[in-house]
Amino acid sequence: MRHARLPDGFGVRLDPTVRTFSSGRVLIGGSPTRMLKLAPTAAAMIGDGYLRVVDHQTAEVARRLLDSGVANPRPMSSPPNQDVTVVIPVKDNVAGLNRLLPALHGLQVIVVDDGSAVPVTTPPVQGERGGVRVVRHDVARGPAAARNTGIAEATTGFVAFLDSDVVPRSGWLDAMLGHFSDPAVAMVAPRIVALAPEGGSLARYEHARSSLDLGRKEGQVRAGGAVSYVPSAAMLVRARALEDVGGFDESMHVAEDVDLCWRLHEAGWRLRYEPVAHVAHDHRVSFRKWFGRKVFYGTGAAPLASRHQGLVPPLAMSVWTVLAWLLAATGTRIGFVGALVTQAVTVHRLRRTFGDLDRPTRIATVLAIQGMAGGAWQLASAMCRHYWPVTVVAALCSRRVRRIALAVAVAEGAADWWTHREPGGLGPVRHLAYKRLDDLAYGTGLWRGALVHRSRAALTPRLTR
Repeated sequence: MRHARLPDGFGVRLDPTVRTFSSGRVLIGGSPTRMLKLAPTAAAMIGDGYLRVVDHQTAEVARRLLDSGVANPRPMSSPPNQDVTVVIPVKDNVAGLNRLLPALHGLQVIVVDDGSAVPVTTPPVQGERGGVRVVRHDVARGPAAARNTGIAEATTGFVAFLDSDVVPRSGWLDAMLGHFSDPAVAMVAPRIVALAPEGGSLARYEHARSSLDLGRKEGQVRAGGAVSYVPSAAMLVRARALEDVGGFDESMHVAEDVDLCWRLHEAGWRLRYEPVAHVAHDHRVSFRKWFGRKVFYGTGAAPLASRHQGLVPPLAMSVWTVLAWLLAATGTRIGFVGALVTQAVTVHRLRRTFGDLDRPTRIATVLAIQGMAGGAWQLASAMCRHYWPVTVVAALCSRRVRRIALAVAVAEGAADWWTHREPGGLGPVRHLAYKRLDDLAYGTGLWRGALVHRSRAALTPRLTR
């Protein structure tokens, strides 16, 4: 699938955040940020930022833009809904299932009862098309095994996975199916929003900051990117791709969706996140269940790190960026001078890479600044989330670290509120409090998983030169 040709008529458009230099020959953007050099003929094809595939050459340029993350697809026609089977794993949640099924009217549905105490019965078939079948596991085997059972029963070209605690919004399926006009696309996932955004303070925090909600911005799905995975609570997958990688790993009872995404990508398939499609999720809004779920998510990092080495680092950045921020954190004149010198050396080294382009110093400076800003965000997040036990111990031992940790915790939380604020949502103070509890829970699960699996991989940063 790595070299699958895009069909004629398929379009791609540069992401609005991409910067162009040297008359469009240099593009800087994507996630993680990267630089893409284009030949003059390729740059001319893009024109005003849109490229339509009309021949083999334009197909190659479009594919390169998509795979680099600097452009987004504008697909063509989509497969029919009749070629989709919806698989719903359920265990002791008949109420949620009965709420979901009416939204799937006309679709083929397979409900996999994963050992419910009271067996799920087959609902009556409504309409001329579609229908609901129930397959039961007498003993609970986990959501991954339940989904694999549904895959084995499906006969259509595409399989949609929906958990029993979600309800898709109108048009959710059509918005995703169009992406499969690219033959290399294996999976498309919608944005997961709150089923009941109003309510108490925790419900409003989850509406803005749920772990399942990956935001408003479309993009490719790949480890290390802005969207590194998509949750199996709602996803649409090409059946042939599932056969290619063997479906979900049934030995995993957490993060099995992340594992599937990364195995598909490693096999050469492309994955997309489509936030135009909405699926509403019934968030956990009691504090005990919410906190426990966040801890549970954290425990998934260790088994993931053992299966996908180097893809689960708490930090991934240049060693020079880390050095610059460590020097600046000393708060001394020598430290600030050292940080500036480090960045000057970075700009100089980058400039040599762009020597054959227009304004190489400007390009190098932009990249260096973006690297520093991204590094600051990663370090702040890691201090409060992945390494919070280390931060607490260091703060108890040092007044300077205590001041820095407090400033970072407040600044990172305020920035998180600003970037995720929703109309009618929480104010910055309460959002900050919940964000710190969110990070505390996830970090607790991360360290617990590392101890249980006797692995430091999920706690080891990845530093490059």
